[in-house]
Amino acid sequence: MAFDKDFPAGDGTALVLGGSGGIGSAICTALAEAGTDVALTYHTNSEAAEKVVANIEVAGRSGAAFPLAMEDRAAVDETLQDVINRFGRIHTVVNASGSHIAMKFLGDIPPDELWRVMEADTAGFYNVVHALLPHMRKEGGSFVTISTTGLFRWPNKDALSVIPKAANDAIITGIAREEGRNGIRANSVALGLIDAGLFRKLKGTAYDDRYIDAAVRNSALKRLGTAEEVAQAVLFFASERARFVTGQTLVLDGGYSL
Repeated sequence: MAFDKDFPAGDGTALVLGGSGGIGSAICTALAEAGTDVALTYHTNSEAAEKVVANIEVAGRSGAAFPLAMEDRAAVDETLQDVINRFGRIHTVVNASGSHIAMKFLGDIPPDELWRVMEADTAGFYNVVHALLPHMRKEGGSFVTISTTGLFRWPNKDALSVIPKAANDAIITGIAREEGRNGIRANSVALGLIDAGLFRKLKGTAYDDRYIDAAVRNSALKRLGTAEEVAQAVLFFASERARFVTGQTLVLDGGYSL
């Protein structure tokens, strides 16, 4: 089979969880430009979500945005059914969602704070996985989650990001191993510092100049990553180009974890 198309035209949609954020929006645009319709979820920023939908449509594909708190199982079931009703099939799920977290040393995080993030980021992701597996078993598909290079080189004060993503990576491994027989693949992209999304919100506070300079200095490529580079990595895993790739992690950190 020649790779003339990353996604067959008219063959359902990609669903991007957290598609209104800086990284999620770049992923949505890349998927649309590769030839698939895109549905995205957002938490509260409807204005940003509608801008992403407009970019999807500029790329010549259909797009739609859905508000969703992923920790709400009933809302997950209802929203996913709305997506299926509109697009007919979900062939790709990209998890680009994540809580706005505080940067704290592990020992300074109250248990209740950790559990709140775990509920939103990990239980929320599993709610989507559990709801969609029966649907995706019919024709196969792909899951991709945004993970972190913190799993390979611990970043101080970033436990509230690393711990939920470690659990999500375990979910991805389970999907890859158990659902491959149903034509479902699952992979993750582990990020270093990317100049987009939450990084920009925390820049100047949790990520001050000293922190950023040290991270750049300790990386092999001596720079920050971009949202577009993340999007291309996700696109590879999601597309037909990676049809024999599952259970893998692509570390996109400029060599920080080396």
